[in-house]
Amino acid sequence: MQIPLMAIASALVIHTLWGGNPVAVKLGLVAFPPLWSAFIRFAIGALCIAGWAYINKIRLWPERREWRGLCTVALIFTVQISMMNLGINLTSGASAAVMTETFPLFAGLFAHFMIAGDRLTPGKVAGLLTAFLGVGVVLTGGRIPQEFSSADFGDLIILASTVLLGARMVWTARLVSNIEPTRLVFWMMLLSLGVFAAGAVMWEEINWGQVGWLPIGALAYQGVVIAGLGFMVNTWLLKRYSPSVMISFGFISPISGVLLSALLLGDALTWDLAAGTALVGIGLIILARRAQARSPG
Repeated sequence: MQIPLMAIASALVIHTLWGGNPVAVKLGLVAFPPLWSAFIRFAIGALCIAGWAYINKIRLWPERREWRGLCTVALIFTVQISMMNLGINLTSGASAAVMTETFPLFAGLFAHFMIAGDRLTPGKVAGLLTAFLGVGVVLTGGRIPQEFSSADFGDLIILASTVLLGARMVWTARLVSNIEPTRLVFWMMLLSLGVFAAGAVMWEEINWGQVGWLPIGALAYQGVVIAGLGFMVNTWLLKRYSPSVMISFGFISPISGVLLSALLLGDALTWDLAAGTALVGIGLIILARRAQARSPG
């Protein structure tokens, strides 16, 4: 299948913006703990999507046959987002930017088993191994760790959330063939809000002394740009093109994320972070080229 230039440009823009998401999460966590952050972010996102649906006259209430799939993807989504926010709270923004954007690797693995015609090939495996080597460099700092820090624990939590994100992306790609994409994303977010709110009320407190324009702006970015615009455009792309091709445009995300972390959070650009980012990017490029070369049509 020949992918139109507009679709390629849309995927690149979305993944560039997505690269800034861990930075925005980090900035928001200064005042809003992980579950409060998730609740506010996706409440904003759900409102944006509801507005989009109203303008475009898209019916949001699911059909009876759709509930099982919606509940399944919402469960994966809730656990994945909770783990991601917790992990980002423990590690650096730059490290989180690299780790969170490795989800195409896991999406490629899941797609091999779940999406007909989206199989792993020797070229794809080479891309996966290259990117995983980059993940290893970021996790270990290019050395054998002598002790296990909270940042290391945060990196591992993010990695686990990224596995779930890869699974969610592929599961979403399967669902959008039978469920309208806007309705799917809206209910995925809406069904998660009760869990986020309950956990936040029971276990967290907002740091009101740190509430200001920066954490509020960071939450607005997460809600409007990422949870609203980003989720809708990405779901639209997944419905029309090969999941492994579209998702693998994520090679740009760790680069933009690391640069934004250095600019906005003051994170150091160390050699191991640069090498890990480069390896992840190269691996994702290989994955994208191999996937596109084998796309039907």
